[in-house]
Amino acid sequence: MRDHIPVVVQGRARRVPRVAFARVLWVCAELVTTVGVVVALLVVHQVWWTNRQAVAAAQDRVRALEREWDSAPAPSVEAAPPHESNQTVETPQPGSESGGSASPSGSAAVPSGPASRAPAPKAPAPAAGAPAAGGAAYGSGAAYAVLRVPRLGLSVPVARGVDKRAVLDKGYAGQYPGTAAPGERGNFALAGHRNTHGEPFRYLNRLRVGDELLVDVRGRRYTYVVGKVLGETTERDTGVIAPVPRSVVKPQYGYSEPGAYITLTTCTPEYTSRYRLVVWGTLRP
Repeated sequence: MRDHIPVVVQGRARRVPRVAFARVLWVCAELVTTVGVVVALLVVHQVWWTNRQAVAAAQDRVRALEREWDSAPAPSVEAAPPHESNQTVETPQPGSESGGSASPSGSAAVPSGPASRAPAPKAPAPAAGAPAAGGAAYGSGAAYAVLRVPRLGLSVPVARGVDKRAVLDKGYAGQYPGTAAPGERGNFALAGHRNTHGEPFRYLNRLRVGDELLVDVRGRRYTYVVGKVLGETTERDTGVIAPVPRSVVKPQYGYSEPGAYITLTTCTPEYTSRYRLVVWGTLRP
């Protein structure tokens, strides 16, 4: 009996820390599993659900605009011809599209696919006789046109401004403040998400020289033809949305003569906002 007593006491003493350690491991495993499930749900919401919501809402807006235009008389070409603005427009300086802001030096970040939370500068008033194509009758964030890209099978509403919450997160393409209206001489410059929130510009990298970019505005269609592609530049390369677009980072890319241009910008590489992808086109006569 004396030989067995210390053995029994020692066995009980060892079980207590083992049980406690097992409970700690179990609690840690439950916490890790819970955190993993929450993170997975957040990813699903951000990458999948926001896309579904934005795409559905954007397509509803496209159909609403088409119904509105069908029910209204189409303007004659003589009543509202494309024109050259008689105003001097400074290069817009919106903040970084992925939550960034203007640089301390005063240069601007170029919004893109996943726009700025910083307030954008106020667009200048339209010139006398300017067509409704410029969206002057619509406030910032209101869709007034439809961009169609046949190669990508894309139809996306176009709204004034590049604010992230009011425009880009709706799955719209946003027009940089101060840039030209569709059909005008100057630069009709747009930003759009590359990933999440409808990601209308996700496959912008698939566009090739000669592809058509169609812009419909209240019964009128403006056809642009892709002429140049800048695969990568910094977010602060404001030259790409200038009236005569030319990169200030890579001056070999862009144009040197006034004309009627369209610019599409988005983030690159995918799921990052490190650089900007730029596509330029010219208005077909």
